[in-house]
Amino acid sequence: MGIVDYGVGNHNSISSAISSLGYRCRVNDDPKALDAADVILLPGVGAFPAAVRAIEHRGLSGYLRARWRAGRPIIGICLGMQLLADSSTEFEDTAGLGLMPGRVVPLRQSGWHIGWNTYESVGGDPLLRSIDGLSVYFNHSFIFDVPTEYCIGMARLTRPFAVAVRRNNVVGLQFHPEKSQAAGREALKRVIDGLCDA
Repeated sequence: MGIVDYGVGNHNSISSAISSLGYRCRVNDDPKALDAADVILLPGVGAFPAAVRAIEHRGLSGYLRARWRAGRPIIGICLGMQLLADSSTEFEDTAGLGLMPGRVVPLRQSGWHIGWNTYESVGGDPLLRSIDGLSVYFNHSFIFDVPTEYCIGMARLTRPFAVAVRRNNVVGLQFHPEKSQAAGREALKRVIDGLCDA
């Protein structure tokens, strides 16, 4: 398992969560080292434009797109999920990695979504059905407005919004599995195993 280090994200808590599940884990910004991993994880906290610049500065955007084109597994968490999108409106219009159609837009229902909320499995994808109805932890003010066919999980405030997305071997989770206790560990295990077996 490789965690993409582009200077943004809580690598320690994510790598600890992954290691606790029995997977070997390495944090790195070298495409050659990352390419040796069966699955790579793109973490992230903070603002979309700054994260895109950091990825580009390290020469990782081309690598991530090439990995996606090769059908090799990628997981995005929180901001990492949003970076999979075509673009974002956060602060300014910014192109994303374009690994999944859609646009990152403000969460207008409450301004900020922080704390626990119920995960709802949607569509026919079984990947995260085992955490349907369980509570997971969120901390975000933007959401990934993704076409319905790619949404495999949602949460609700006044209206539902996507919190888990999938396009073949690319999966995004808006919630923080490393902070979501047993449900988060289950989600991580299901996604990693599911992508390795795909």
